[in-house]
Amino acid sequence: MNILITGGAGYIGNELVFELLKDPAVSEIIVYDNLSRKNYNLFLDTRYEPKKVSFIWGELLDSRKLRQVLQNIDVVYHLAAKASTPLATENSHLFEQINHWGTAELVYAIEESPRVKKFVYLSTTSVYGASEQMIGIDTPPDPKTFYGSSKLRGEAHVERLYDKMDAWIIRSGNVYGYSPSVRFDAVINRFMFEANFVGRIQITGNGKQQRAFVHVDKLVNMLANLVRFKLPAGVYNFSEHNLSIEHIAKIIKEIYPSLDMIFVNQHLVMREIKVLPDKRIMPLLTSPQVSFKDELIRFREKFSFSSK
Repeated sequence: MNILITGGAGYIGNELVFELLKDPAVSEIIVYDNLSRKNYNLFLDTRYEPKKVSFIWGELLDSRKLRQVLQNIDVVYHLAAKASTPLATENSHLFEQINHWGTAELVYAIEESPRVKKFVYLSTTSVYGASEQMIGIDTPPDPKTFYGSSKLRGEAHVERLYDKMDAWIIRSGNVYGYSPSVRFDAVINRFMFEANFVGRIQITGNGKQQRAFVHVDKLVNMLANLVRFKLPAGVYNFSEHNLSIEHIAKIIKEIYPSLDMIFVNQHLVMREIKVLPDKRIMPLLTSPQVSFKDELIRFREKFSFSSK
């Protein structure tokens, strides 16, 4: 089985490569990435079997290169995207170019591919916008940011593949947890960094706002299992916790007792989104269950040193 991962040098892609290499059925993994985030940790990760992994520098809008790369590919994981944090409402053109039209070009190329039989599109719960009510898979999307809108438009192109192959749209919650390519602009990861090295975290608003979260290890475990288990094509939500920013800060303070917390603009009402577990996809989660606090403790153990 030959696999292509767009955005494979990123936060999630780094871990997905490692997870997929555990499967003896995987013959080759091609990482297709433009390295726009200047993250090169993938190329220094000693966990990989080097003979099975290769890298191609490329853009999603490079149709010719995409068609060449796809010639011998069986499975495509589409992770490449202009990510939201922290500027989800700025530069709409860039979000559209990458998340919408970049996905469109990839789908066009896949439709002409002679071999691709499975396609996974990593979307986001941001397509639902914001709501005080619990979100379920039947909740109509109503994005409130350029990021969410562009990802939803990308989904529309992926839906064309449903009658051609196994194709899944995975709307993921906010991702957190350690990886060599960890993103420290994601809220939980940023809090952990600041708690460890600064001794202080800053919370915007009153901290009551809740968001849907999933650990990176759980996400890549589920993504890898998509090609191992039978699941009908379609749209799925995937998140693990609905946590308030205040609760996250409280758990981190239990790990770092001397932590200071600063609240800024407490009068602001921040967007929130709570997502029900999608029972259809949860059986694909086969990794060991770990408590949220223990996940953060393991994260702390990855830091080289701490502040005095």
